[in-house]
Amino acid sequence: MKKLFLIIGAPGSGKTTDAELIAKESENISHYSTGDMLRAEVASGSELGKKIDSFISKGLIVPIEIAIATITTAIKNAPTDVVLLDGYPRSIEQMEALENFLQEDATIKLTSVIEVEVSDATAKERVLGRARGADDATEVFNNRMKVYKEPLAEIEAFYKRKGILKIISGEGSIEEIVSEMQSFINEHI
Repeated sequence: MKKLFLIIGAPGSGKTTDAELIAKESENISHYSTGDMLRAEVASGSELGKKIDSFISKGLIVPIEIAIATITTAIKNAPTDVVLLDGYPRSIEQMEALENFLQEDATIKLTSVIEVEVSDATAKERVLGRARGADDATEVFNNRMKVYKEPLAEIEAFYKRKGILKIISGEGSIEEIVSEMQSFINEHI
């Protein structure tokens, strides 16, 4: 059985970097990013990849059923029994679709959802960096934060009710954050 850890957080929270470092330091942990998985499926030339490309190439959002199929196939084929998936779910619909899949497939267990929490100011500073003050970059960042935050309370409440939500502060150093996340994951595998 695969043990799945979802890593969520605002743009600039460091969730991808944290998960990559943890997977790099451990032979028994794999890390995937939702976007990377979709691009890898396209690159594989599979039928599913061709279907995904028909949406991505037109700038359209990949339908949720296709995204779930891609994610779950990657998790099942992961070389390790522990998988970190960052950037998912990003909506109530994505959360529900994954939940429905997991109820029907006993080969993957959602072990925990780890939220890397940062202030809006920290997220903005990290994402915009030197581009601070550029209206278009600020507007894009504000939109990404809005998209992230809109479903967040409901996603947090859902996973809290299941007893699997762990919130970690993303305000410290990378070493501190990775250490805390790594300790939590190790306690649950």
